Amino acid sequence: MNADPHNGDIFRLCDIVRETSFEIYKYLQSGHRENIYENALAHRLRKRGIHVQQQHALQVFDEDGALLGSLRADLLIENRLICEIKGCRALLAEHTSQLLGYLRASRIEHGLLINFGGPRFDIRKYIVN
Repeated sequence: MNADPHNGDIFRLCDIVRETSFEIYKYLQSGHRENIYENALAHRLRKRGIHVQQQHALQVFDEDGALLGSLRADLLIENRLICEIKGCRALLAEHTSQLLGYLRASRIEHGLLINFGGPRFDIRKYIVN
């Protein structure tokens, strides 16, 4: 497996995000607002040379192509991985639905749902194809 996160190995990229997120959790612990964790993850990934877009707009269209509105994904990483950041006690079904909606709207296959707010660090990977 190639270790370069820029070359198409989505699973290696997910590993880097997972490891970086856990380091942030160990340093900051729980109790901060979601934007603090979002900023921390974006900052640390950028320091590694990984392209990160924060609050990336995703447009949602109806079946006939009419624009219905837009959503904002917390992080779009390397234009192929969406990360939704939470700072809550526990992840809920609606958090999963939110990420899956972002993946479908963007036609991006891979997403990570990351919760920094619980008593334990929680990260979940989703693939939509």
